[in-house]
Amino acid sequence: MLGTARRAAAAKAGGEAPLLEVTRLSVAFSGLTVVDGVSLSLREGEVLGIVGESGSGKSVTAQATMGLLPSSARVTADRLSLMGETLLGIGEKRLQRLRGSAMSMIFQEPMTALNPVLTIGRQIGETLVRHGVVTQGQARERSAELLARVGIPSPRSKLDDYPHQLSGGMRQRVMIAIAIACNPRLLFADEPTTALDVTIQAQILELLRELQQEYRMGIVLISHDLGVVSSFADRVAVMYAGRIVEDAAADAIFARPAHPYTRGLLASRPSATHDVARLTAIPGTVPPAFDLPSGCRFRTRCAQADAACAATDPPRVVVGPAHGAACLKPLLETPA
Repeated sequence: MLGTARRAAAAKAGGEAPLLEVTRLSVAFSGLTVVDGVSLSLREGEVLGIVGESGSGKSVTAQATMGLLPSSARVTADRLSLMGETLLGIGEKRLQRLRGSAMSMIFQEPMTALNPVLTIGRQIGETLVRHGVVTQGQARERSAELLARVGIPSPRSKLDDYPHQLSGGMRQRVMIAIAIACNPRLLFADEPTTALDVTIQAQILELLRELQQEYRMGIVLISHDLGVVSSFADRVAVMYAGRIVEDAAADAIFARPAHPYTRGLLASRPSATHDVARLTAIPGTVPPAFDLPSGCRFRTRCAQADAACAATDPPRVVVGPAHGAACLKPLLETPA
């Protein structure tokens, strides 16, 4: 079994090895670095939320971990491992065996991720058969069971439907069924509730939580929706311009944000408890990889930036228990 010896050794030494370890991951296209020195870890049964504006590098980080980037991408890392097994340089054949069985992904838009010319049943069945979970003759029954598990009514009749015949929420459930078909240990959920109404969003999140608890999956939830992340994640990493600028337990991030960017994101969302005449927006946009500012990458949008921010690339500093921020002027946690 993948990583069994390493995990057993770690447990004997006094602690379970992380499910996922990423240390100083960088991704470049044509010499332009779009993910720069990202480090994160995930334990079994834990949910890590990665938040940030579009263009921050969230999805590229997940795709690099899964080995889904095109050959033109240059991926480097000090460490990139799943259950103790390195994912760098292991070859496409081994990655194909791991994808689906050990790690899986729910993609942003199911209408483009699902094959429009294949039935739902065939798309789920191919995953099951490819990884040896069932035989070809057993695939249809198991596919119907998976559709039932993700809450699709009349699952057997839906096996012969095509993606365009289903609603957005149903297509998202099909994507989840495919993702969990082989009981993966690690699940990337990339904007799993995008374009869904709030009722369906709540249903999808509740389904993911049930599946996570049932299968003890580690989940990396990628989202720009802070409300979704606050209700679902155990820990949060905030990304900006290819870097993680803050990381902490979810309650610390939302109660005591230390980085100006995190505080800006939180200030820009509507509040269920306070009436405000106008939301506070962060000025400007995420800079492209070919035009990054010197020093702190957020300084051109930060109200408290000064000359030191332009001259110095801010290191991660500890601002509280298991709470770090890459800022020269972080807001420190105060003792309770």
